[in-house]
Amino acid sequence: MAIDERLLSRIRKEFPAAARDATGRKRAFLDNGAGTLVCRRAAQAEARARIDWSANTGNVFPESKGAEATILAGRQAVADLLNAEGPHAIVSGESATSLLFHLSYALGRVFTDGGSVVMTAYEHHANVAPWTELLRAGKVREVRYAEFDPTTFELDLGKLARAVDGQTKVVAVAAASNFLGTCTDLREVGKIAHDAGALFVVDAVHDVCHRSTDVRAIGADALVFSGYKFFSRHGSFLYLRPDLLASLTPYKVEPSPNVGPERWEWGTRDQALFAAIAGAVDHVACLAAPAGQEAPRSGAARRAALGKAMEAIEAYEAALSRTVLEGDGRWPGLRHIPGLTLYGPPGIPAAGRDPTFSFRLAGREDTDVARVLYSKYGLAVGAEDYFSRVPALFGLKTALRATFVHYNTPDDASGLLRALHKLARKDR
Repeated sequence: MAIDERLLSRIRKEFPAAARDATGRKRAFLDNGAGTLVCRRAAQAEARARIDWSANTGNVFPESKGAEATILAGRQAVADLLNAEGPHAIVSGESATSLLFHLSYALGRVFTDGGSVVMTAYEHHANVAPWTELLRAGKVREVRYAEFDPTTFELDLGKLARAVDGQTKVVAVAAASNFLGTCTDLREVGKIAHDAGALFVVDAVHDVCHRSTDVRAIGADALVFSGYKFFSRHGSFLYLRPDLLASLTPYKVEPSPNVGPERWEWGTRDQALFAAIAGAVDHVACLAAPAGQEAPRSGAARRAALGKAMEAIEAYEAALSRTVLEGDGRWPGLRHIPGLTLYGPPGIPAAGRDPTFSFRLAGREDTDVARVLYSKYGLAVGAEDYFSRVPALFGLKTALRATFVHYNTPDDASGLLRALHKLARKDR
């Protein structure tokens, strides 16, 4: 399958806010890295769950049983999205940050002989602080960062391999940099980690909406992502290898369950969170089905539909990336805009590239540029540090960032190039 004009039209109907903002103004939403728009299926499923299944679990009446079924169906949807062993391997939480802290605290209870944690230099701080906390607490002796090439912006796998040794406890990496767009060769990093006897933890928050994610194929011991970065609402999910989920001892209140994902979850679950993520997963799976037909709702058939749809999304977004980087025939790409500095791969490396473009215009304040891009050109982009380690490595406090997803159009890409060329010429 491929995302052609007809399928793109179907997709954009699922995202009413993709074409116009809440005031009715026509625009292109390119701040997807900070949070994607919510698809109609997710919003409708959440609303139904809030109204119909508003009771707590564990009781005999329909609202309670409906909440239980909704939570289980949401776990199953996430398991299908990630090709996990089943719903019993999926833990929910407030945020990716909280889940990674939860995991690091549990690991800290069994780390007694020092060792190291290895990460990439392009991590989001959500995947830094949980591990540096172990260093502060004396549970590990060292945190190491594998460098990326400052010209190609690709991870140096050789340096990462040399940073990992027999004393390494955890290798924790981003599936993709939320600042550079650089993708990590997860299979190779997972092999490096396991060959050294270390656990392999993946922060897939920025990448999960762009590429197919298979926790078993990459050998992930743990993987985290957030619903609001995958066309759903706030709230996050942790895949934890089932034997680890059972053997590690998380911090918990005494009466909470001693088995299953509930053992890792604090407080009452929000059934609407699970309904919403199931709706977002169904949206993606339905892209592989003919118009008007529903996709399979579980099992191998849904996993196959998700894989097919995500392959099409990756190919479509790669085409958008080439337009942004190389130009559209009329407007040259980002690399050719006078005074613009691009932070990220100038092409699409073998490991892949998410459609994330961070840049600065010489002599211009990032917030001012972002304001003009929206007020004059209807382009929503970010202007901040994105909680990434990368800006500080280049001496930056902020940068502009445009991030595309599958509901964006070629016209959105061309519109960004046109606006930046005009701003670079001060033609405002």
